[in-house]
Amino acid sequence: MTSIAYPEVCRAPLTGERLKNIMEDVADNLFHPDPYYQQGGDMIRCGGVGYSIDRRKPIGQRISDMVILKTGKPIESSRDYMVASWGCTGDAVEGPPIWDLLERYVARKRVVTASSVSAISVVDR
Repeated sequence: MTSIAYPEVCRAPLTGERLKNIMEDVADNLFHPDPYYQQGGDMIRCGGVGYSIDRRKPIGQRISDMVILKTGKPIESSRDYMVASWGCTGDAVEGPPIWDLLERYVARKRVVTASSVSAISVVDR
């Protein structure tokens, strides 16, 4: 499944704090206690990142325990991380469409497998 409305892929450094704030904002769109502020959608899917979410907590406190899955190291709020995504917003987005990158990746790999990784912990069940 790839983005149709905003297919361009962008790549930029984000601080760990900015990444957490983005995830907190998306979580607030879903779990705000006042239904008039809920905007629907779904949580961001972050490849290579694990975290815990407690949807009962207020904005700024829902996302915790963010780690880089490959190393298990915590994401540091002041450190820059290179982030690639599609569905980018802004006037300067010039990247290739996600489906072109995906097609080249599959052609190069020939066989693509998916592994099941439980990277998200929902702590309010």
